[in-house]
Amino acid sequence: MKQQVNFLLFWGSQSLSQLGSAMSGFALILWVYRQTGSAMTTSLLTFFSYLPMILASTAAGPFVDMHKKKTIMLLCDLIAALCSCRVLAVLLLGRLELWHIYVVNGIVGLMNAFQIPAHAVAVGLIAPGQQYGRVSGLNSFSSNLCTVAAPMLAAALYSIGGLSGVVLFDLCTFLAAELLLLLRIRIPEDIPVKGSGRRKIFAGCAEGFRYLAERRDLLLLIAGMAVLNFFSRLTYENILSPMVLARSGGSETALGTVNAVLGLGGILGGLAVSAGKLPESDPHKLIWLPAAFSFLFGDLLMGFGRGQAVWCVAAAAASIPIPFLSAGQNIVLYRTIPKEMQGRVFAVRNALQYSTIPAGILLGGWLADFVFEPYLVSGTALSQFLQQLVGAKEGSGMAVMFLCTGTLGAAFSLVWYGLSKKHGPRS
Repeated sequence: MKQQVNFLLFWGSQSLSQLGSAMSGFALILWVYRQTGSAMTTSLLTFFSYLPMILASTAAGPFVDMHKKKTIMLLCDLIAALCSCRVLAVLLLGRLELWHIYVVNGIVGLMNAFQIPAHAVAVGLIAPGQQYGRVSGLNSFSSNLCTVAAPMLAAALYSIGGLSGVVLFDLCTFLAAELLLLLRIRIPEDIPVKGSGRRKIFAGCAEGFRYLAERRDLLLLIAGMAVLNFFSRLTYENILSPMVLARSGGSETALGTVNAVLGLGGILGGLAVSAGKLPESDPHKLIWLPAAFSFLFGDLLMGFGRGQAVWCVAAAAASIPIPFLSAGQNIVLYRTIPKEMQGRVFAVRNALQYSTIPAGILLGGWLADFVFEPYLVSGTALSQFLQQLVGAKEGSGMAVMFLCTGTLGAAFSLVWYGLSKKHGPRS
């Protein structure tokens, strides 16, 4: 019982902090877009968050293994909070500029390089009864609840108190989560072996890479997830919002509804994962078949759809399978990787698995603006055929991009499932 209460306190406090961070991130997007009117500048917010995290991830893993996970999480959260304080200070002075936000996002991304593997290892240590599948479902539930709630709460608070009000709320959620982690939450871990500086860290990085190089099943899993991340960032991270707005006559209600369904679908999937019995004997089936379903029915319906109702069905089809995918991946990783190696391996996993995200973010917007949208009005035989499938309105080129990612993503997932069955998993 104490273990369950300990985990629920940990999960609840981190979810609260995640909500505040998501609200702050949404408010920053609103502020930046209103200042610049550029979609590219808002994409760069995400780009500068991911890039430092990816670059530092390999070194962060050995550091996490050599130090207390609780201490790392507390320090990373504190530095992120100080960055938020800096943003709030210059904002109140009327001196906030775009580069300030890029720098802050970069620092927060750097902290995430340490925070994410420390949190992942802590979950494995705290999880009651080794229930990794259900724990993953709870994490998906809280993450998607933030997806639904954060934009609405941030928009409401933004209209009342502006960006400063949202950032202040974020700081309050951080303080509550930090105090709970410091005073009430216990992470059962042995005293880590102290390292010997940079040499030890680089040796740890090499160990993480070496471990994965010897585990072809894990390497296949991580490589496959990197490809899925690339496909998803080509569309959902960049062009979903402009596509829906363009094809709905600029309806903010339609866009808000579609985004809400995306979050609700993830919540339903997370609840199903946490409440149901997963086929843990074949976790790769739990990964790649839901991924194929998400691309095949989610992306294709999103591209073919010409109205809010179809887009909402597509959003549900795309998001409900994702918690199953995450649960399957966690089952493989936690079962396979020794606890004393998890920090190093998780950090290398993050560096490899997330390395494709910045490329997808930047490439997706460029393809939409300079390739697909112009081509759909070029008058060629192929463009006219595609217009018959998705329509001839503005945004049709972006709809075709969804057809491409849906087809390629589903095919890739099925092929990768076959490869994963052949080469793993093994314990």
